[in-house]
Amino acid sequence: MSDTLQPIKAWILKRHPERTDIAPDLDLIENRLIDSLSFVEFVFLLEQVSGRKIDMTVLEVDHLRTLRIIEERFLIAAVH
Repeated sequence: MSDTLQPIKAWILKRHPERTDIAPDLDLIENRLIDSLSFVEFVFLLEQVSGRKIDMTVLEVDHLRTLRIIEERFLIAAVH
């Protein structure tokens, strides 16, 4: 995982102190690491980290399912 993903991972771990790490392929939604109450705040953080606006009208839950997907879809793409 890239250094760019660290603020995302830290944000999740801060809200779940019982966890010490998050595997790249762990389902964040199924494991309730991102829930409906924190979803908008999470998307805002992702916008800040990636440096680009995220269109909520086309955003799907599957786009945020794992750290690996988030990195590939939003962070690596933002660099190129």
